[in-house]
Amino acid sequence: MKKKGGFTLIELMIVVAIIGILAAIAIPNFIRFQAKSKQSEAKTNLKAIFTAQKAFFGEKDKYSADFTVIGFDPEPGNRYSYGLADGCNAAQLVTARTAADGCIGQDQARFETPPVGGGGLGGVAMGVDGDCPNCEFGASAVGNVDNDPAGDSWVITSINAGVAIGDGACGVDTDVPLSGGEPGNIYNDVSCKAD
Repeated sequence: MKKKGGFTLIELMIVVAIIGILAAIAIPNFIRFQAKSKQSEAKTNLKAIFTAQKAFFGEKDKYSADFTVIGFDPEPGNRYSYGLADGCNAAQLVTARTAADGCIGQDQARFETPPVGGGGLGGVAMGVDGDCPNCEFGASAVGNVDNDPAGDSWVITSINAGVAIGDGACGVDTDVPLSGGEPGNIYNDVSCKAD
């Protein structure tokens, strides 16, 4: 008579335990990498704002605090609120966007709860600062990439500036140099958790 082969209960339990351990390691890393990839929207759109402002300045010798004038309009479904003014973090319906007040809210149809800036905007003045043609501008992006109350906060400026930028360990270093035209992450919603 042939003996029937199979797995014992202990062998199956060992396999289940190994799969559980691997999942416990892999899932948080996957979620963190997924959230980090969502930050590319802010970086790309802030660079687009910078380019639009510089092109407008080339023609008019001034910057504008009106997104419509400089020709910036993000795609529907935007996770971040963009601002050329302070306090731009409201959700809006795409059909209700005016952009004339220097604020474009995140797409309310996809993201119902507006984000709250996690660490302020690092002391960067939003909008147009100074008398043009000797003026500068700052723009912000605030969004939520991991569904907690704090928002991921980014800025871009037209000049090299010293700003308070989150250091990845949730602390803030003051007067960190930020190159003009390069987005700076003021509060990193991926690596920092609000208390």
